[in-house]
Amino acid sequence: MCDSAGRILVSGAFSGVALPGVVVTSPKILSSSYLPTASAGDIMFVMKNFKYTLLLIAAVVACVLPAAAQQKRTSPHETVSAVIGGNRVMVVYGRPYTKDPNTGAIRKIWGGLVPYDKIWRTGADEATLLITQQPIELGGATIPAGAYSLRTLPTADGKAKLIVNKQIGQWGISGDPKKTYDEALDVARIDLKKDALPSPVDQFTIQVGGDASGVGTLKLSWENTQYSTTITVKK
Repeated sequence: MCDSAGRILVSGAFSGVALPGVVVTSPKILSSSYLPTASAGDIMFVMKNFKYTLLLIAAVVACVLPAAAQQKRTSPHETVSAVIGGNRVMVVYGRPYTKDPNTGAIRKIWGGLVPYDKIWRTGADEATLLITQQPIELGGATIPAGAYSLRTLPTADGKAKLIVNKQIGQWGISGDPKKTYDEALDVARIDLKKDALPSPVDQFTIQVGGDASGVGTLKLSWENTQYSTTITVKK
């Protein structure tokens, strides 16, 4: 189903997995080319456990959405994942460097390149993507099975929130704010734990880790700071 803006709204249940409503701003997210560094196993995971991808493709065709304008990436991209309590949690994101890609100058990250009190795409280029096969809790907030974008809101007092949003597939920055981030589609805003890193991290890094007990962590590290939250698989 499409909304008045031509975006895709999907809900339902497939293979026993309850799915939340999902908004796809760009059909590009449905292509495996969006996962440039994904392993074959990761891609098979997505295809096997998210059969509603086919429904999304059909919806895009039915709505006759124009192809997303090709944007030039400025940063490498990476796919990271972990199996936590039998559930794979995956993040696809752009990894900018501290150095300016044009001048080579060292940039101030927090409060500089990533301004305080403004919502950040949690990476570079396309919006950062979170995929979970089963429902999880992020920092105590319930996130149903499905695909989401991740955004971060750092503040000058050192605090930060992780924003989980149903809108996926969009470029990180646009002249129309609602094409990149619509607050009405937020699933949760999660307080992040802040820690000082023992040594600077030049390239933005997201880590997903966990074990068979169903407990894990999500970490965002850059410059001298690490933000983190817990992941718990809901039984």
